[in-house]
Amino acid sequence: MAQVKDLTELTIEDRWSAVKEEEDWWDEIKPRTLAVVKTLMEEAMEAELIEQLHAAKYRRTEVRRGYRNGYRYRGLLTEFGPIERIRIPRDRDGQYRPRVLPRYQRRQSQVNQMVRKMFLAGVSARRVREVVQPLLGEGVSAQTVSRICRSLDAEVQRFHSRQLDDRYRYLLLDGIVLKVKGAVELKRRVVLCAYGVTHGGVRELIDFRQASSESEAMWTAFLDSLYQRGLKGDRLQMVSTDGCAGLHRALDMVYPFVPRQRCWAHKMRNVAAKLPRRHQEACLAQAKTIYQAHTRREAVLRFRQWAARWRSASPNAVRCIEDDLEELLPFLECPQPLWKKVRTTNAIERTFREVRRRTRPMSCFQNSDSVERIIFGVISHLNTNWKVKPLSQSTHNT
Repeated sequence: MAQVKDLTELTIEDRWSAVKEEEDWWDEIKPRTLAVVKTLMEEAMEAELIEQLHAAKYRRTEVRRGYRNGYRYRGLLTEFGPIERIRIPRDRDGQYRPRVLPRYQRRQSQVNQMVRKMFLAGVSARRVREVVQPLLGEGVSAQTVSRICRSLDAEVQRFHSRQLDDRYRYLLLDGIVLKVKGAVELKRRVVLCAYGVTHGGVRELIDFRQASSESEAMWTAFLDSLYQRGLKGDRLQMVSTDGCAGLHRALDMVYPFVPRQRCWAHKMRNVAAKLPRRHQEACLAQAKTIYQAHTRREAVLRFRQWAARWRSASPNAVRCIEDDLEELLPFLECPQPLWKKVRTTNAIERTFREVRRRTRPMSCFQNSDSVERIIFGVISHLNTNWKVKPLSQSTHNT
């Protein structure tokens, strides 16, 4: 007969192997946990009612403030699973409101947060139920998912109206086009965006606004909102733009004295559009050497060499860069590690790749409110990550 080990002689491996022999051990944890939580909630509500009535159950007292009136029952979906028939005491006057289980609450706040995160991560409203069912033992309907996500609306409004610190060193501005479902057909909706880099090297998507177009009026309203909320531009050293005429006229009104940098990515696309296909590869390859220069003087020299080579073959392409050369070179005055960040508005484009990835299962946004919620969810996540991952010190110590 095998000798049984003394408990003090058992190793962790021995004890864990004994646990694993109980096949239902894990399955028992959840219902036991839920039973304990249910008991604690019911006992807490009983204590709350005693405190309100100034009288314990079946006790007579001169300071009594009311009488009991039986119980009602409610279910609650928690992060551990559903709790059925939670017993909630009632008073005769209907004045008791349990703090443990707020009125009308059918789901724990953590469950709502889980659903919101899943929705923002790209899980469609209809598929959230399929994912939640095995995790919590109970699903949620597509309508419930929509109601939960509408709770983001108040946070979106606070984001749009919050006060801003005038701490940005570089400002990137661009308009992104998204598809939104209309009454009859899909409509293109412009989202105006402001992205900043602080003097401490922290990146931030400062704000966004839906607009009908990138007109001067739309951009002026957007920039004026930033200005009125605190972004005065006193510490701004440069604004990067895509060259939109309406935006530049708006900047003349709101931030007229801040140097501007035109986006090289947009400019190269404009140049490519003016070139015959047979010249595109060679011409663009040489044009790239202009912004790869290490000094302004070197960049101007490279432009002249490129212009001399291509002016006769493609005069419109050369004129496209020549007309805006002054606004294509200010980035060379910035710290060199930041050149790639500020010579284009690609940082905003990259942010909206995640927005488009999120909306891919939907094919388009359902309405303007869903545009606001999803963009807010994505950029809030990015802004949180960027706070703890500032750009290298070498990029902002000059």
